[in-house]
Amino acid sequence: MKGKRIAIVSHRILNQNSVVNGLERAEGAFNEVVEILLKNNYGIIQLPCPELIYLGIDREGKTKEEYDTKEYRELCKKLLEPIIKYLQEYKKDNYKFILIGIENSTTCDIFKNRGILMEEFFKEVEKLNIIIKAIEYPKNEKDYNKFVKTLEKMIK
Repeated sequence: MKGKRIAIVSHRILNQNSVVNGLERAEGAFNEVVEILLKNNYGIIQLPCPELIYLGIDREGKTKEEYDTKEYRELCKKLLEPIIKYLQEYKKDNYKFILIGIENSTTCDIFKNRGILMEEFFKEVEKLNIIIKAIEYPKNEKDYNKFVKTLEKMIK
């Protein structure tokens, strides 16, 4: 029997190797986040990392304004096409979705200063009337325990 629950996660949740050098907070994935999702029978869709594709692994950190170009937005839209198609198909069968972004990310912030990838993601999701609960992995480690508790409540 299918659980009909999907977590859409920012690339960095599953792969900290894609982060600008010096900003990584784990050797690989955020293991506890992944364990929580798996323990609660969530399927996982990893969003692409347009920063890595656009500027490569040895890139310098950039501001949202520096990334906010027509070329970068077009890349984000193109990379999101298969993800949006997946969500359309899952929606047909009444799946529930949760999105996990990265606080203060120029690409994957959801709430305060929405990242460029997330801006493009939400444009498409809203057009299709797909309902998604959202949460962000915190910038500050002092907020981590609150994040975990909130995530655990959201997914049950």
